[in-house]
Amino acid sequence: MTNTQFTRRAALAVLSLSAAAGAVLTGAADLAAPASAAPLSSGSISSLFPTKLTPSEILASTPWKTTGAVDQNGDRVALDHPGVSNFVGWAYFDADGTYTMYNLDDSPKLKGDWTVNDAGTERWINAKDDAGNVLFQRVVPIVELNKNIFTYRVYPNAGDTSTYFDIIHTKTNHAEPGTDAKGPGSNGSLGNSGRGGYHFNNGNSH
Repeated sequence: MTNTQFTRRAALAVLSLSAAAGAVLTGAADLAAPASAAPLSSGSISSLFPTKLTPSEILASTPWKTTGAVDQNGDRVALDHPGVSNFVGWAYFDADGTYTMYNLDDSPKLKGDWTVNDAGTERWINAKDDAGNVLFQRVVPIVELNKNIFTYRVYPNAGDTSTYFDIIHTKTNHAEPGTDAKGPGSNGSLGNSGRGGYHFNNGNSH
């Protein structure tokens, strides 16, 4: 083999190795950062981590129906019990800080203003007449508040906290009486998995 032939073959080998190395590096770069991949937007990130609702936002997120009550011993109490019946009905808490309540026969019950403290441990309401005069105010401890269940505690005797009733409300899609509005309620059932055997209310059935 002549020196010229050797030199030519060596040059070809070097070129082949260089081309192969370039292909490997290009492939690695493609794997590391695909040119066609769009950058992940901030909206995409936020959709993976939805904003947590405040207690006030949770209460205003759906209409509620009174579906059960239990006493301090955890025993179920009938909704027509004298210590419970005044708290039974449909409740609509609006984000503007006003509310309306109705009896289960859809007759008007109460209206006024409401707040929930930042910790979600207390709800305050007042009740107003048609002229806007305040009739009374009430603060109740919140026992449970999430997107499906709202339970607060009432004491028959204000000075005795050893005797109480927990009034259980569940998310509903019952249309507010006198309006065409519907809440985002849910159909289905929780069976007896919760205190008082509460259940999701289905539509406008009582």
